[in-house]
Amino acid sequence: MPSVHLLDHVAGNIRSLVNAIEKLGFTVEWIKSPEDILQAERLIVPGVGHFGHCLSQISQGGYSESIKHHVSAGKPFLGICVGMQALFEGSEEDEAVPGLGLIKGRLNRFRDSDKSVPHIGWNSAKPVNLDSEESKTFYGLHPNSKYYYVHSYAVPYRKGFLEEEGWTVATAQYGNEEFIGAIGRGNVFATQFHPEKSGQAGLRVLEAFLSNQSSHLVDQAVELKVQPGLTRRVIACLDVRSNDAGDLVVTKGDQYDVREKPGAVGGGQVRNLGKPVDVAKRYYQQGADEITFLNITSFRNCPVQDAPMLEVLRRASETIFVPLTIGGGIRETVDTDGTRVSALEVAKLYFKSGADKVSIGGDAVTAAEDYYSSGKVLNGTTAIEVISKAYGCQAVVVSVDPKKVYVDDPKDTSHNTIKTEFPSDKGQQYCWYQCYIKGGREARDIDVRQLVTAVEAMGAGEIMLNSIDKDGTNSGFDIELVNDVKSHVKIPVIASSGAGDPTHFREVFFKTSVDAALGAGMFHRQEYTVGQVKEYLAKEGLLVRPLEPGPRRLS
Repeated sequence: MPSVHLLDHVAGNIRSLVNAIEKLGFTVEWIKSPEDILQAERLIVPGVGHFGHCLSQISQGGYSESIKHHVSAGKPFLGICVGMQALFEGSEEDEAVPGLGLIKGRLNRFRDSDKSVPHIGWNSAKPVNLDSEESKTFYGLHPNSKYYYVHSYAVPYRKGFLEEEGWTVATAQYGNEEFIGAIGRGNVFATQFHPEKSGQAGLRVLEAFLSNQSSHLVDQAVELKVQPGLTRRVIACLDVRSNDAGDLVVTKGDQYDVREKPGAVGGGQVRNLGKPVDVAKRYYQQGADEITFLNITSFRNCPVQDAPMLEVLRRASETIFVPLTIGGGIRETVDTDGTRVSALEVAKLYFKSGADKVSIGGDAVTAAEDYYSSGKVLNGTTAIEVISKAYGCQAVVVSVDPKKVYVDDPKDTSHNTIKTEFPSDKGQQYCWYQCYIKGGREARDIDVRQLVTAVEAMGAGEIMLNSIDKDGTNSGFDIELVNDVKSHVKIPVIASSGAGDPTHFREVFFKTSVDAALGAGMFHRQEYTVGQVKEYLAKEGLLVRPLEPGPRRLS
């Protein structure tokens, strides 16, 4: 079986890349020293997180010169995300740390004030200097395919600047900014996006590199007519917990109550909607852009000993090549033997098992309370801060559980209020959103606006915005809540809770600037598929990622 060498020099989910490589019929050999690079035939350098940290790790490990030697020797090289950024001269993210300087140019932070940062989601990688022969593409890239990006810094594209030196460039558009999504010349190929997280389109790109096919023939069955730019993400969420027999199942609550109602079939029992890995794979095959696992009973157990959930992630990542998020129990804890385990170590367990992001809930609320009580001073020790610093802000999602509290007048509360179009039974027209912890069972004296602005300051990269009022109602997302939060943070926001049919996704995308929308019960009950939602959105004029055939090896 042919092999490829992999340099795991930074933190992150490396398991998905290994699974993708093995899925394509190759084995992985690990680089353990600079000398190993000299013996490698194919070399992949992935990366996530901070440019300065990653480049410092490469330099301190003595890998810089070995990588340059590998490239100059004409051997195949693939850089992914920060692995691509490393090839340039430097980055605005850390001016003090130089890149490898193999390609001219520097990275800048996205500056379009109307767009969320980080840039998270499915965007294009359109070759700009290839001939018009439709079947011939650059390392399997299709002009209309979509690939998964997650980054805050990018190389701006300047027409002809790199092409005149023989580089082939593929670009993406985010807001008003055009940036480099992929670049290649001779034996060197690099992508800002993550091919291992880009579904069938990404696997096709990996196959082209591993097979040394810089000009790769794409199956003519790929007949896509998709506009360039960032798509609207549709996320499938799985609440996972043990049932009364001790088996992990997918469940769904009504206002967070996951037990069947008395008198119903299985009354009083935990609602069982399927096995987590099987359900997640079904959603991947239907076209889900991301899949989230929420371990809703982890607060009762030590996550270090959470072997069943770790196994779910390992098995899911073997066949699911879109981003996976895990939530529940991401906090400092104490092992069963009394050993204190940091939140960073807990997160590392999940990343190593196949997660791309971790979702933090209750600990984010208490951290925000401490943030305000200290006069908005960051202490550097919260779960959000330490995980974000090690893995990058894009790896940290904060799950928020707010509930409406009505008041007669904004002066009646110190919290941030809105005037709602849906008054209370008493006719009250003002409300604020109170945040809860412990699965919606414990209210805290902090409002949603305070919480999201605090966690953004701590380094969170994304907000999963739930709604206790809307959960299980199938009545649509809380549009007022989404607009309020979006107007106060720069990071991406995922609308959650209340989706009952495809029109609700359309409504939230048209009436808010939300970055993604999440569905659960409507998918679990198989009332609608993810594919049906995306087909409906496409017909309504919204840009979504299409399903497409995969690599020839997997067909």
